[in-house]
Amino acid sequence: MSAATAPFEPDLQADADTNAAWHERFTREEMNSLLVVSDLRGAFSVAVNWAGVAAAMAFAAWWPNPLSILLAVFVIGGRQLGFAVLMHEASHRTMFRNKAVNDWVGNWLCAYPVWSDLTTYRPYHLRHHARNWTQDDPDLVLVQPFPTTAASLRRKMWRDLSGQTGRKFAAGAWKRSFERWRAGDAEGRRAFVGVLVTNGLLLAAVSAAGAPWLFLVWAAAWLTTYPLFTRIRSIAEHAMVPDPGDPLRNTRTTLARWWERVFFAPNRVNYHLEHHLLMMVPHYRLAGMHRLLAERGLLDEALVTEGYPAVLRRAAALAPGCEDQVPRVTGPPPRVPPF
Repeated sequence: MSAATAPFEPDLQADADTNAAWHERFTREEMNSLLVVSDLRGAFSVAVNWAGVAAAMAFAAWWPNPLSILLAVFVIGGRQLGFAVLMHEASHRTMFRNKAVNDWVGNWLCAYPVWSDLTTYRPYHLRHHARNWTQDDPDLVLVQPFPTTAASLRRKMWRDLSGQTGRKFAAGAWKRSFERWRAGDAEGRRAFVGVLVTNGLLLAAVSAAGAPWLFLVWAAAWLTTYPLFTRIRSIAEHAMVPDPGDPLRNTRTTLARWWERVFFAPNRVNYHLEHHLLMMVPHYRLAGMHRLLAERGLLDEALVTEGYPAVLRRAAALAPGCEDQVPRVTGPPPRVPPF
């Protein structure tokens, strides 16, 4: 295992030095402005995500043919990732100022429809922030096997698009849900009911519109494009990092084009370095934070990549026949689905 991909014990002094270096170049007013939570912008983000789903479904229903349905599967998969990103936002309590509203919207309008659960995701994700690139990082297994060969990456992506990964996620999610139900886990039961209710309401809505088959498009996206986009997102955020011990070089920001934001980078999730530097910044302020950091020279040596194709080229940079050099996965198992 290379030094660049091996987990390590966190260097708290490196974190402190990095925080001090950029904090001292920001005024208190600038820091406070980055942390302002806007209920209106949070609600707008949720509405835009659902509008994207509705638009994709409406287009497929208006012009039903293989091309329009395929496009809908890709667009909806990107919006499903968008809901997962907004659940992530709610896990930091930066979507709405009121905690109860934040958690209700984060679950019922974001997490439950894509078979996730904010209550269990929050401690899982905060552990990732606290233990990034250590043996205890719960997301380590998602990024440790990179770089790999182009053939290996193509196989992984084909498993996603063909539904093989999605079926594994579905089996794991069903198992997890039933185990929590049988164990009398009140939160687990509430989450399972939430998944059934939100997806039942979606089925009822498309049925009332005269196109119940559109629910199959939603399910197909969850099984295919959503896992693919989740994989690409996770690779971009933490794989192939030059220095796991440097907070500016163990997390990547990917500068996304508009079409990449539709599929791989909804709700500014591509500004991941900025998010790790100050995780309480709402997603709609991360681009502004990026600009301020860049203007002050704080990103000159940071891990910033132009576009997701460049990230995938790095992920597939291992020479053919060198699969034995792919780092062995040693971390704890990921969540299912792994967001």
